[in-house]
Amino acid sequence: MADITVDTASRSNPYEIATEHVTFDWTADFDAKVIRGSALHDLKVKKDGVKEIIFDTADLYISSILLDGKPTQYELKPKDPVTGSALHIPLPAGLKEGESVKVKVEYKTTEEGTALQWLDKEQTQGKKFPYLFSQCQPIYARALAPVQDTPSNKIKYSAKVTSVLPVLLSARRVSPPADGPAHDGKVIGEDVVTYTYDQPVPIPSYLIAIAAGNVCYRPFSKPKDKQWTSGIWAEPELIEASYWEFSEDTTRFLAAEEAIVTNYKFGVYDLLVLPPSFPYGGMENACISFLTPTLLAGDRTLVDVVVHELTHSWFGNGVTHANPSHFWLNEGWTTYIERVLQQVLHSPAERGFSFVIGSKALYDSLKQYEDRPKYQRLVIRFEEGEDPDDAYSSIPYEKGANFLLHLERTLGGLDVFLPYVKDYVETFMGKSITTAEWKNHLYGYWTKHGGPDKIKALDSVAWDAWLYGEGIELPVKMEYDIRLAEKAYDLALRWDGARTLDASHLNFKETDLEGFNSNQIVVFLEKLQSYPPLPSNLVLHLGKLYKLANSPNAEIRLRYYEVALTDSSSAAAKQLAVEAVKWVTGDDGTGVVKGRMKFCRPVLRAVSKVDGKLARSYWERAKAGFHPIAQKLIEKDISIALGK
Repeated sequence: MADITVDTASRSNPYEIATEHVTFDWTADFDAKVIRGSALHDLKVKKDGVKEIIFDTADLYISSILLDGKPTQYELKPKDPVTGSALHIPLPAGLKEGESVKVKVEYKTTEEGTALQWLDKEQTQGKKFPYLFSQCQPIYARALAPVQDTPSNKIKYSAKVTSVLPVLLSARRVSPPADGPAHDGKVIGEDVVTYTYDQPVPIPSYLIAIAAGNVCYRPFSKPKDKQWTSGIWAEPELIEASYWEFSEDTTRFLAAEEAIVTNYKFGVYDLLVLPPSFPYGGMENACISFLTPTLLAGDRTLVDVVVHELTHSWFGNGVTHANPSHFWLNEGWTTYIERVLQQVLHSPAERGFSFVIGSKALYDSLKQYEDRPKYQRLVIRFEEGEDPDDAYSSIPYEKGANFLLHLERTLGGLDVFLPYVKDYVETFMGKSITTAEWKNHLYGYWTKHGGPDKIKALDSVAWDAWLYGEGIELPVKMEYDIRLAEKAYDLALRWDGARTLDASHLNFKETDLEGFNSNQIVVFLEKLQSYPPLPSNLVLHLGKLYKLANSPNAEIRLRYYEVALTDSSSAAAKQLAVEAVKWVTGDDGTGVVKGRMKFCRPVLRAVSKVDGKLARSYWERAKAGFHPIAQKLIEKDISIALGK
């Protein structure tokens, strides 16, 4: 297996000289919408005679640089649209491996930067104060600070942040105390407070994170024998709903995962519910997972996103992919273990049901990339300067999880496989690895603990097909426990069979969904999409009868629109395209965008196919309210859908 060791998305040189610790000193300026301050790097020489330090930057204004406390010259290279502007700092001659260097960069962010979104107060839940949050994965930390922006180099950091609003970082808070008065008892929005944090566990640069806004905290209860703490942050208007949604499961799942894998390393595990423009379901920033408010379903059925994010504490934050080509090691492992926890804490049926739900997203993504088949692979060889976000989809999550499930079954089942999982994490915790290193460890473990029979089983795996295979099918037909999906499948089959019936003979009732939770409704709607498109009269009847067309659950609403917009030339599609595009752009009377890309991207792609001018007009009016990452990807989506 050819190994891919080069990070083509970074211009930095950590193989020659690497940051070990960064000290940030920042001021969050909400009026100017910039962070200004400094980043002090403690670096270790890795190669004799290294001539320069190269940091990744993007849309930063550099004002001065100190090398070991003295002003120095530097060169900021022209901006590349993907990788940004490489910052080159000459070093004195004759440096030897093991020597230390300090570099302090004075700088500020700019409004063009992709890492930060500054929200006006009207874009928040409380509508009283502005808000700031970052999103640095995969390659946007360079727009927050000058760093060696590659997951192959892990760093510790500490920070002081001065702000008129409470500040959260992906680190342990030093002061003021999280459980003390909000904003240290000062006037929120007026008085300046300096927040200090420390991250003693080395992390990849994409896990550096900041949020600042009118947020408050509630702790979760936890087992008495645990040394870590956990709680929820949200705007005051959402804190009760957020606490209810996540307090029952978060620490229970965290403790269960410790029993399966290893102890939690980060000391604190908090959640932050962000405003609606946050582009992901969740982001596993160290010590604090950022979450979309679309998870507040009121029935705890979407808590699996939290389980996913906390699982990243081991798979991603602990054992990290060395570069974007091996991203599946983060997401495939995390998705797989998330579903193991569903079985351990609930039942095998719950685990199987999670794979059923994920399979629809997987096949949609595989079909989406039929014209760019290399993105259907688990291990992707990126070209120099190619944007790893172009490959972002469900494939590394779902194809990766299915691959690991296949290995589990091939090697003898879950009870046999879990001791290997623990050894894998203990071996690579704190390191960044490639797929080849993972595979070598896999073979090494089973050589030692399984012998010839296990190696023969591993040799039977279609490795190239799983890791480098293209196409819209998995190399192996996967079977799942479908007990929790059967009612949904049966109802979908009834609707499929009704396409030839006269309206007077339809025998559907609102009570058809009695006993369904929201995930089962999702599976029902996804199963419907596996059949030929329903006639328009049935699509409209479906939405009205089951109140799908105005469901407050975004997961359900998305699937209904996907059913309705499948046949882009139908009358139902033309009618519901208007509702769908208004829903994601906040033009439905709520003023709330569906910034989570799981919702806005497929809806806008589908609407573009129904009516390109409609999609473009609503998008142009609303796009300023979306995160810069979402803006970039949706622009590409609409252009592709319109054949441009």
